[in-house]
Amino acid sequence: MTQSITHEFLEKIPKTDLHLHLDGSLRVSTLLELGKAAHIELPSETEEGLKELVFKEKYKDLPDYLRGFALTCSVLQTPENLERAAYELAMDNIAENVRYIEVRYAPQLHIRPGFSVEEVVESVNRGLAAAQKEFNAAEAVVQGRDIPFHYGIITCAMRFFTRYSSTYYAQLFDVLPHAPAKEVFSTASLEMARSAAILAHQKGIPVVGFDLAGAEAGFPAIDHKKAYQYAHTHFIKKTVHAGEAYGPESIFQAITECHADRIGHGTFLFAAERIKDPSIKDPDYYVKCLVDYIASRRITMEVCPTSNLQTLPSIPTAAEHPLRKMLEANLSVSICTDNRLVSRTTVTDELKLVCAHLPITPARLRNIILAGFKGSFFPGSYNEKRALVRMVSNRYDALEKEYLPKKG
Repeated sequence: MTQSITHEFLEKIPKTDLHLHLDGSLRVSTLLELGKAAHIELPSETEEGLKELVFKEKYKDLPDYLRGFALTCSVLQTPENLERAAYELAMDNIAENVRYIEVRYAPQLHIRPGFSVEEVVESVNRGLAAAQKEFNAAEAVVQGRDIPFHYGIITCAMRFFTRYSSTYYAQLFDVLPHAPAKEVFSTASLEMARSAAILAHQKGIPVVGFDLAGAEAGFPAIDHKKAYQYAHTHFIKKTVHAGEAYGPESIFQAITECHADRIGHGTFLFAAERIKDPSIKDPDYYVKCLVDYIASRRITMEVCPTSNLQTLPSIPTAAEHPLRKMLEANLSVSICTDNRLVSRTTVTDELKLVCAHLPITPARLRNIILAGFKGSFFPGSYNEKRALVRMVSNRYDALEKEYLPKKG
């Protein structure tokens, strides 16, 4: 008889969040406070009002979903605010037993004269490090009764931006007034990759990964090949938002041209009907080969169920999410939030949603949890990462015996 997975068990087990946007995960109360202090006009002066008008449970479309990021980014323009947001994000995760997070954001959206990319990343790192130090000094952690908290930082380049997206982007367009737009985009991403390498290898900040975010259609990842090649040759791990709003070709390109170690979302991995390349004569066979390759290479899929349900009308329910096919194909899958505020979710909520609508046994759940730790871009050594995975495995097994006693 199958054991039922309880909400309490999901809360207690150690978890990861590998796809976690800083600017999509502020506390509503903090957004209100910082907005008021900076004299930024928000659509509402109350938490309830912002949730009703901006940060909803359901959205009309992707532009409606993205609307809130303009507000959150507007208050994340100082070192103090970035540090506070990062600290609170870490503490919110710690409170629900998330023991490893990778916080991603686009530093170029926050820089201005006198506030460089390096200083933006250092500000976020201070907040995360403060939370880590505070929690890891707790008696339970020191005595080995709880798992220490770890984190990494992923810097994002943008597939697309305008001169109005940030002061930095405006200056870049001014410096390259005659360049094609995609050349401006690729220049920015290459500079971001260079900064990531300097921060990781010269300044000792745990910048563990490089990402490409933004609209896929019309802005292929291959335009940013130089940035990814730079990250690749400087030992920065790579992830790409791919297959979120485009088909399998986007995922293939991310893996082959951008050396992706993980895929952000990968929602339309199985959508052979979305293949556009006329040279691909057998789309179904192409998808089969791609899936087998991803499975055999253990390229982890960063799946964000609630976010997908809110932005992709083609996935009406959690039961119809392609996560089911990913699990059937034995892919390495990690369940993530994407944006804790914008999607109004937590890691526990995401796991609860998945367990309620898909055939998830404790054994399969265990694989998903461990995949998050194994697929992480952990900032320590490989041996340290293995030790953490063993600790998580032992903790999971102990909690399973305590909270999910086997039935006859």
